[in-house]
Amino acid sequence: MFDIKIINGTIVDGTGAKPYHDNVAVKDGEIVEIGSCDGDATKTIDAKGAIVTPGFVDLHTHYDGQISWDDALQPSVNHGVTTAIMGSCGVGFAPVREKDHDLLIRLMEGVEDIPGVALAEGLTWNWESFPEYMDAIDGFPHAIDFAVQVPHDPLRVYVMGDRATYDNPATKDDIAEMRRLTREALEAGAVGFTTGRSDVHRSADGDWTPSSEATVDELCGIAKAFDGLDHGVLQLVNDFNIERDGDHFDAEFDIIEAYAKTGGKHPTSISLMQRDFEPKQWQRIIKRAEEAGEKGITIRMQVAPRAIGVMIGLQCTFHPFMGFPSYKAIANLPLGERVAAMKQPEFKAKLLSEKSEKLAGDGSSVPPLVDTFLNAIDMVACKIFELGEEPKYEQPIENSLYKRAQEQGVSSLEAIYDALLKDDGKALLYFPIYNYTEFNYDNVRTMMEHPLALMGLSDGGAHVGTVCDASFPTYLLSYWTKGREKGNHITLERAVQMLSQDIANYVGMNDRGTLEIGKKADINIIDMEKLSLKQPRMVQDLPAGGQRLLQDAVGYRATLVSGVPVLENDVLNAERPGRLVRMGQ
Repeated sequence: MFDIKIINGTIVDGTGAKPYHDNVAVKDGEIVEIGSCDGDATKTIDAKGAIVTPGFVDLHTHYDGQISWDDALQPSVNHGVTTAIMGSCGVGFAPVREKDHDLLIRLMEGVEDIPGVALAEGLTWNWESFPEYMDAIDGFPHAIDFAVQVPHDPLRVYVMGDRATYDNPATKDDIAEMRRLTREALEAGAVGFTTGRSDVHRSADGDWTPSSEATVDELCGIAKAFDGLDHGVLQLVNDFNIERDGDHFDAEFDIIEAYAKTGGKHPTSISLMQRDFEPKQWQRIIKRAEEAGEKGITIRMQVAPRAIGVMIGLQCTFHPFMGFPSYKAIANLPLGERVAAMKQPEFKAKLLSEKSEKLAGDGSSVPPLVDTFLNAIDMVACKIFELGEEPKYEQPIENSLYKRAQEQGVSSLEAIYDALLKDDGKALLYFPIYNYTEFNYDNVRTMMEHPLALMGLSDGGAHVGTVCDASFPTYLLSYWTKGREKGNHITLERAVQMLSQDIANYVGMNDRGTLEIGKKADINIIDMEKLSLKQPRMVQDLPAGGQRLLQDAVGYRATLVSGVPVLENDVLNAERPGRLVRMGQ
């Protein structure tokens, strides 16, 4: 007697092998047979016309706070993700002393655009040490599995106190203690350690992140915590000092390489994307990663299947009018009242005659790039698009708001103004900031196909007022395997492998990532003909009425975690089999 039988499906097993027709049987949370699967089952799922794949592993999420109160972990679960890895970019909530609760909230609010009021009300704070944090979030079941990485920022604050946020170098004793605490977390089952070296990342108060100026001695000293362990990965985000004068690329990559070398057999990953202001930098990153590999140093590159962009709207964190005096005067009104004011011809004319005031600077979490964009609105409008009900992320410049303005004989700003007032002010426009310099995804495809690439950067649980890139798995499957023309696409079997085996192998989760006998029964059943994304939508379902973007998917007949269906016909159910993955246990 099986618990579940999945029959008549097309198996895409996650190894990169060609799809084939067969049945899958599950018992006690594991795959026990692939083949005829004769015998009865408590539940039989007919997968005729659908593919059967491993559950997806998301390498780069920020559910670190949300997971302490939320058992669903949407939107990731809606996009086939059965294991989410948290603690990316060096930000998180453990270890922590009670006096630093607000500091870490303000840090996450600024860096990852998660409402501070939601974190303040939602976080349970029933931990101090990192192992206690792990116990706390594993103290109740969730829809999907999750794993944690040790984030550098709270670790540094815990060890150094106020010195961590005032550009003071860590002492030898500080480094030794950070190494000890990291080792303690790794031995408790943490999957890795992460840090951030970004000038763009600021707290909600505009302060630098504690880890942003860590010395190479500090990074390497912490990386030594991995010595002798059989598990563990390192991660780092770096923008190579984009806000400063001069070319800092090689000096910064030297630090990355030293950090990765100290990690030894434990691989390191960094973010890879194309930035408009230095459009060839991504190629330099690839070259240095390849050269490191020739020295025996493993540096993998986390890539995205589409542009790294933001949604702009009157409900969103950012939109082009937020710095205009007339808008600032009504910014705190309810949406309906703001829209009513903006529809008045006199208000519109006055606002469009103004200039945006500076938003970035001391005491502000707004990156200086925002001011740069607002002062070059025609350049920005060239990359602002309406997505439509079935979102189109790869669009030509001819579809942009800039071109629409030219056709209508109005300014770019006026075209954006009118577009944002649609749907009673709930309209969302798409602004692909990175990975869209040439207005196509040819470079994205090159990144994804590189042998050092790893699918990542979804930021699930973060940037909730600007993006919903937790939908990356659905986009990769729906667009790159069937939406893009042949010759410029990715095969279905490779796309599934990128979302499952590649990441599971990288982090050492050998019990999942493929459909094989003895593997954990994390399984997706997907109707590829129907698979598609809906337009992102803003909801107010976070604690304290905080809002976030969600994006629905169509085509997931079922998602199983440990052999238990948690999602059926695109709808999350009440089952909660997900647990903390403790590495090395």
